[in-house]
Amino acid sequence: MDKNTPQSEILIEAWNVGFHSGGHQILKGIDLSITGGELVTLIGPNGAGKTTLIRAILGLIKPTTGTVRRRGGLRIGYMPQQLVIEPTLPLPVYRFLGLAGAVSRRQCRQVLEEVGASQVWKTAIGDISGGEFQRVLLARALLRDPELLVLDEPVQAVDINGQTELYELIGALKDKRGCSVLMVSHDLHLVMSSTDRVVCINGHLCCAGHPEDVSRDPSYIALFGDRAAANVALYQHHHDHHHGLDGSVLDGAGDDHGEHSHG
Repeated sequence: MDKNTPQSEILIEAWNVGFHSGGHQILKGIDLSITGGELVTLIGPNGAGKTTLIRAILGLIKPTTGTVRRRGGLRIGYMPQQLVIEPTLPLPVYRFLGLAGAVSRRQCRQVLEEVGASQVWKTAIGDISGGEFQRVLLARALLRDPELLVLDEPVQAVDINGQTELYELIGALKDKRGCSVLMVSHDLHLVMSSTDRVVCINGHLCCAGHPEDVSRDPSYIALFGDRAAANVALYQHHHDHHHGLDGSVLDGAGDDHGEHSHG
């Protein structure tokens, strides 16, 4: 599990990536690289082409222009933005994880514990909460023992408290496993504390760099407004409880772990 990729090693490089579909230009001239051990967050407004870029990087679609190079033998764990499962299907979580490939029940149980969702092991997929489902999808991506985790909107359908805790978990998994992370997010103010580098696109590359620098970039402010830039300034509050994966309050959980960052 703890196989650290050399920090200087380039895992993925994309040069001048463009994509056209149905006569519409979705992406143009995108350059992006991911190196060992870093967490890169891809941001942009709705319709900016973030998921298209992710799919091109993963080799799921072929760019119309440009080149994507993935290091040979690179193990990638992918958490898609949407995975629709028929809610009436009586599919327990452990069987869902088993569909990921040649994995044992022991491996499935381990990754579910690693993401803090072991309690849903036998629960039907249709009966778990949004936060639990996102953690199950994260566990599924970890079953590949990835050197690179690619997470497309990993906190969708999760409340604000659950989002913060899920982002913290992703950062902890990166450090524990020594993997790199490429993550799509709308919430720069929530991911700022754990992100090494931000890439902002809107069909083209708008700006890139350290989160604080991107938050002050005129291109970012033009896309998201002054208020969004101001929200990047994190503040702390203290409370004497934690939140469960379903958003419920867990009483009496740790006095010394009650500091969270919220935007």
